Amino acid sequence: MEKQIIITIGREFGSGGHALGKMIAEKYGLKIYDKELLYEVLGEKKVIHVEDVAQFDEVPRNIWLSKRVRGYSSSPEENIARMQFDYLEEKAKQGKSFLVIGRCAEELFRAHPHAVCFFVLGDPDKRREYLKEYFNVPEKDIDAFMEYHEKRRKAYHNYYCSFKWGDSRAYDMCINASRLGFDKTFEVMVDYIEARIAAM
Repeated sequence: MEKQIIITIGREFGSGGHALGKMIAEKYGLKIYDKELLYEVLGEKKVIHVEDVAQFDEVPRNIWLSKRVRGYSSSPEENIARMQFDYLEEKAKQGKSFLVIGRCAEELFRAHPHAVCFFVLGDPDKRREYLKEYFNVPEKDIDAFMEYHEKRRKAYHNYYCSFKWGDSRAYDMCINASRLGFDKTFEVMVDYIEARIAAM
């Protein structure tokens, strides 16, 4: 792209925000940073056993098992998060265009003139259907599965961000993908991105 564009997507668990992010990244030819970001960051730092630290990705700091000494944290969760934040900020400083799913990216780039921040939500019944199909979770376990992941996502976000998870003031647009369906939601998001690019 001629102009730098940074797109961030926060999302409720099971809303389809990740799938929409992939569709947008493909349309604009953007590098996408999601859970694979951890592997890219640690790979650059020559960390050999990446799988050993994957359990700490997008997880809030355990305050009972970590401490700070002279500004340094003993928390693997926090150190991994900070490494990813620094990596994304460096890419932005280099003028790169990319799309980030999760990772508190709307907090990192809220003041960036070329950032467009979305939050994708969904109706509970539609999210259950999506999770049953995508994760193959049994009907009896779906609510507990959704609640567990949602709780972790909120805790992670709220630890690092000044706005609470899902607070509309932190985003350019909050959109319920259940109401329009994926295709129409995608069109609305693209229309907004195009309008923002034209205004940059």
